[in-house]
Amino acid sequence: MIKTELSILIPTYNDVCIDLVRGLAKQCMAVKRLRYHILVADDGSTDPAVIEANQAINGILNCSYVLRGVNCGRAITRNWLAYQARHEWLLFIDADMSLERDDFIQRYVEEDEEGGLLYGGYVVKGDEREWKGNLRFRYEKKEEPKHTMEQREEHPYQDFHTSNFLIMRRHYVENLLDARFKHYGYEDVLFGKVLQQKFIPIIHIDNPVAFSRFEDNEHFVAKMEEGMRTLYEFRDELSGYSRLIDKKEKLERHHLLPIVRHIFNICKRHWRANLCGNNPSLFVFKLYKIGYYCSLHQRQDSGKQEQ
Repeated sequence: MIKTELSILIPTYNDVCIDLVRGLAKQCMAVKRLRYHILVADDGSTDPAVIEANQAINGILNCSYVLRGVNCGRAITRNWLAYQARHEWLLFIDADMSLERDDFIQRYVEEDEEGGLLYGGYVVKGDEREWKGNLRFRYEKKEEPKHTMEQREEHPYQDFHTSNFLIMRRHYVENLLDARFKHYGYEDVLFGKVLQQKFIPIIHIDNPVAFSRFEDNEHFVAKMEEGMRTLYEFRDELSGYSRLIDKKEKLERHHLLPIVRHIFNICKRHWRANLCGNNPSLFVFKLYKIGYYCSLHQRQDSGKQEQ
């Protein structure tokens, strides 16, 4: 079905996205009979230079940049964007993405699917020489083969991210992202679970955006730690939808959890120093991540033993 109305919704936090908006607007104008509006919501950015640069979005035809003032988190900001949307179809894109193909909008508009959510995926771009010691770049490049359309289709509800998806407005507002997710991570995983429970299909297509901006190692490690705390907070609801929870439960069944925690407590400072340094190890990152998550359960398990 050819879609004639499209709201493109972009949440941003300290990201300049003027080039992304210009590219999207150019593609929208090239699609015949498409009514569109691009709305960027600033979720309390703290960098004045970013805010000033993004103000130029208001000068682009059918585009708006709105300052929200306070940082509410990714879930609440996306929900707000959906309520403000003018059109029937909603296309969510993260502000730190860039356009990979010239027919990106055309591909979504012409996709013959109206009963569910369309997820286009993402690819990783960047010069390996430029990002040589960047942990995020190394991690994303290693994980990239898992994000092909064919791989995503094997677990359609688990392998979904909010960085690039199209959905009918009524489907979204009836199944909003959980506003309890105030911090980084996993609101998209729970959203996938909700859609599966409501029998709303997630259709995976090959229509990626490009991921080409990578935070420094210190910020990426801190973001991962925040994500692990989010996963721990919502562990009961995310059980069965997180590979990390599955790994933790497997370690627990084999009575290995105390050993993992002990090793992590001994090595965590050294491991973190490696990850934040100039030559971070992906193997250490894997160890640190599972160790950090398992350590979050330590206080709870200690309390049970005392009882």
